[in-house]
Amino acid sequence: MVPRILLRAFAFVWVFAALAPLRAGYLPAKINAPEPRREFRAAWIATVHNLDWPSKPGLPPQQQRAEMVALLDLAAASGLNAVILQVRTECDAFYRSNLEPWSYFLTGNQGSAPSDGYDPLSFAIAEAHKRGLELHAWFNPFRASATERSNKSAKHISRTHSSLMLASGTMKWGNPASDFVRQRAIDVMVDVTRRYDVDGVHIDDYFYPYPKAVNGRQVDQFDDSASYRAYKAKGGKLELKDWRRDNINSFVRTAYGSIKSAKGHVDFGISPFGIWRPGIPVKAGLDAYDHICADSRLWLNQGWCDYFSPQLYWRIGSEQDYAALHRWWLGENKKGRHFWPGIASSRILSSEDKGRPATETLRQIDIVRKSPSPAGPGHLHWSIEALRKDRGGLRAKLRESYADGAIPPASPWLGPGAPGPVYVAPSETNQGLHLTFKPEPSARWRVVQVQNGNQWATLRLLPAAQETLQINGTPAAVAIRHVSPTGMLSVPTVLARQ
Repeated sequence: MVPRILLRAFAFVWVFAALAPLRAGYLPAKINAPEPRREFRAAWIATVHNLDWPSKPGLPPQQQRAEMVALLDLAAASGLNAVILQVRTECDAFYRSNLEPWSYFLTGNQGSAPSDGYDPLSFAIAEAHKRGLELHAWFNPFRASATERSNKSAKHISRTHSSLMLASGTMKWGNPASDFVRQRAIDVMVDVTRRYDVDGVHIDDYFYPYPKAVNGRQVDQFDDSASYRAYKAKGGKLELKDWRRDNINSFVRTAYGSIKSAKGHVDFGISPFGIWRPGIPVKAGLDAYDHICADSRLWLNQGWCDYFSPQLYWRIGSEQDYAALHRWWLGENKKGRHFWPGIASSRILSSEDKGRPATETLRQIDIVRKSPSPAGPGHLHWSIEALRKDRGGLRAKLRESYADGAIPPASPWLGPGAPGPVYVAPSETNQGLHLTFKPEPSARWRVVQVQNGNQWATLRLLPAAQETLQINGTPAAVAIRHVSPTGMLSVPTVLARQ
């Protein structure tokens, strides 16, 4: 027997299709369409120092937009389904903000808006979604100055709250011990979550500043002794490094809860340094737990994120073995969150890792795919530069690896409800099959699959607000599902050509 909900879906498509001339002969069909493949495929787009976008500060807005479109076209053509766009590099903004000034790396003058008034984040979100790409907004929580420039906006935190800044080499850092500094970072993330249609909020590995090496020892780059003395004077009992870690733990826990309160379906992702502590499980490497006071294992154990992307930038079989680190982190995923490691594709044939082949990236993706994953595999490329420069012929290799289209895995802990079914009117045009959809408020995306012969292929995600879709050619059948904001699928509406 056909399930009642499926019969209802057939009825919906039939009724809606009857509203328009049915020229194509596509009718509801009892065909079992496979569920689309799930895999998160993303790349970071870095804006600090204009690493990825825009190519230099102060470009005309039209050129900025053209460069962004080119990157998003590249991401979609390469088979990605998400980008991680850096929108806060040094307590600044790549979007309209009442809290922080426009970024120097965008306009060439911190605090100055784009000359034609466009909003880069709104533009990037709209263009990403058109191409079936999720867009996650990436924030650096504590870095307040990435360079020695003196022309900071009068509204910048280093001018309005200079006493809360600490020198860190040539940079300035918001003191993580400050309640104000931690809350400001959370406030800007919540502000973007509420006002923009982002799919995720993302933070990187900069917590306390990385130390510098002096005579073989790691030495702190800044002095927070006054804050620690004040903490002790109020009766604080924690030792210095434990106190620092507690500051960061409080920040991560509060950030997660605040973003969920603002908009529950928006993913919160963390990309920490890839080694928690040397010796666990690899012997060599920076001690992130001690030196930057990042107890990232705790955050994963506690489920204070929706996806966890440690920067596993080393080769398989190296001293910091990618495979060993991947296994260890998987074992720490006590709450069953998404585990999507960062892969250093930009190190292919680089001075940083001479001779590293593009096949290393493919081997690392293969390890992820073959590992047990509670909600679906995934990975992030550092960074989109590797695809843009096509290091080692990476693009063709990824297109082959991504030949089977995929949608991001669902996050059922954020809400299990499935969206309503698809109402669709099919018609045949000179170009092929034309689909017209009725809006569905409970959906965020649609995913479309086509059948040719015995093979089903996933085309791509399209925004649920998109009213039409033109499919070139006339496939034997087409299956359309709605995707909820948390990634849950509706029952498929299947149409077959008669």
